Amino acid sequence: MASPIVPVLLAGGTGTRLWPVSRDALPKQFLPLMGKHSTYQETLLRVRGPEFGTPIVVTGPDFHFFARRQAEELGIDVTVVIEPMRRDSGAAIAAGAAITLKRDPQAVVLALAADHIVLDPEEFRKTCVAGRAAADLGRIVTFGIKPTEPKTSFGYILPGKAIDGTETAEVERFVEKPDLATAARYVQDGYLWNSGNFLFRADVLLGELQRLEPDMASAVEESVARSNTDLGFVRLDAEAFARSPQKSIDYAVMERTDRTAVVTGRFRWSDIGSWDALFDIAPTDSNGNVLQGPVTLMDAKNCVVHSENRLTTLIGVEDLVVVSVADATLVVPRARSQEVKDLVAKLKADKRPEAIVHRRVHRPWGYYESIDMGERFQVKRIVVLPGGMLSLQRHRHRSEHWIVVRGTAEVTIEKDIKPVHENESIYVPLGAIHRLANKGKIPLELIEVQTGSYLGEDDIERLEDVYSRV
Repeated sequence: MASPIVPVLLAGGTGTRLWPVSRDALPKQFLPLMGKHSTYQETLLRVRGPEFGTPIVVTGPDFHFFARRQAEELGIDVTVVIEPMRRDSGAAIAAGAAITLKRDPQAVVLALAADHIVLDPEEFRKTCVAGRAAADLGRIVTFGIKPTEPKTSFGYILPGKAIDGTETAEVERFVEKPDLATAARYVQDGYLWNSGNFLFRADVLLGELQRLEPDMASAVEESVARSNTDLGFVRLDAEAFARSPQKSIDYAVMERTDRTAVVTGRFRWSDIGSWDALFDIAPTDSNGNVLQGPVTLMDAKNCVVHSENRLTTLIGVEDLVVVSVADATLVVPRARSQEVKDLVAKLKADKRPEAIVHRRVHRPWGYYESIDMGERFQVKRIVVLPGGMLSLQRHRHRSEHWIVVRGTAEVTIEKDIKPVHENESIYVPLGAIHRLANKGKIPLELIEVQTGSYLGEDDIERLEDVYSRV
């Protein structure tokens, strides 16, 4: 019996073209751009079935708890691998393949971007099965998508002659993102969109990497060999991983190997590379608008409007992208939506925190969000998930007042440990060693009022931490 296909999900990107929803501190793969699940969760659901093994998720040191939490929400078991720094898709895929190979020498890997959207999961699974025959023969299979129209935001693949005994073809050539006239010619000539998803035997991919990119292969294999398990996560060795060149799997292997094959996917797909891309896959109203959240329009056509928690209204406009979140608003013509990345770069240069962090900040124990701030005070809403525990800590410049509005808190202040129930409050003096925990079965919610001369997050001295952050 053939081994199941092992999904390796790449979940470490940033997705700045979808700002202000997607930011470095919490990028697009972990956000619900369509429906109630994030694209990462939708990817996990797509590879749940008898054809697939336990997914391996490769992500960065800021997202590993969040990746596991979102998988747990679906009841899906995953292996989360922490890459110490970004080295592009080449090293990330190689690490997933090396870990898979240690577990099963015959393993077939399905490498997927966690921030893509697929609207036909059954067709996707059929494509995986169709591509496996070529992967078993030692081919590195890429997923080509039959174009619906000329697109300048995708790379293209020209299929060659059919590979006997499979539903795949050799790859005649890969081409970069074209201009519109060239893209139209590619569609006429039978080119496919390059989806950036791959299927291969783990030993084959690593063998080609050793041949074509020996420095990357040795760095990744050493980082896996020297990896350790920390709180259930696989943490790659940082010193070894840092020696890997920073290259995509396309440049490192796919455009240089003679083992490529392409399988045609007939599912609806998008990499959601910009807000304008939602028109390819999201439902529209009678005037061609894509709407998410509390939105009211009058005489508006062909707009993307994404609103979180507040009413957003448009009158008499066309072809706009409007995105409204708690701390930022974006308005841009649809035709210039790719330029959002440049806007984010400008915001970073101006040292605007909104370029990087959300008002809601996620932590291993839950999250907090800023409600109000003045010269010597800040008000936060804090939610601690069941079983969550903040670090044992103290502050040099601020005191805190906690008011519990839901659940029961277990509060440590110096040597005193006591429960604080709903509608009760407690004061944490400046400099006091303290900790907050939720030993209950429901989320703990409280309002925190900070007062003092300095209120930055770096005024936290951690003394103990169950999440290894000391």
